[in-house]
Amino acid sequence: QVQLVESGGGLVQAGGSLSLSCTTSTSTLRWYDMAWYRQAPGKDREFVARIAWDGGSTSYRDSVKGRFTISRDYATNTVSLGMNSLKPEDTAIYYCNAPDHGYWGRGIQVTVSP
Repeated sequence: QVQLVESGGGLVQAGGSLSLSCTTSTSTLRWYDMAWYRQAPGKDREFVARIAWDGGSTSYRDSVKGRFTISRDYATNTVSLGMNSLKPEDTAIYYCNAPDHGYWGRGIQVTVSP
């Protein structure tokens, strides 16, 4: 069974930085596009960033462009989300996802204080 495990969340002040990691249980996911989503309280889950299976292309939601960076490390089966210049509106539970295969992590809390 494929497992995605997020780590690296926490509490940070506005303007600060965090780095999230998603570790996968199998190297099979190296052949998959991977993504991050987030869900704020009372809101729908929304797309944050996506990286192609070969790392050759990335995409981001407009509100995080220039602040967030998605990357992947094939040696450790890890997908990362670097987050800079964090804003209170970035507060949410962040989920790792294999978008074309329906795999989701359990999520990790990111809280940005004003």
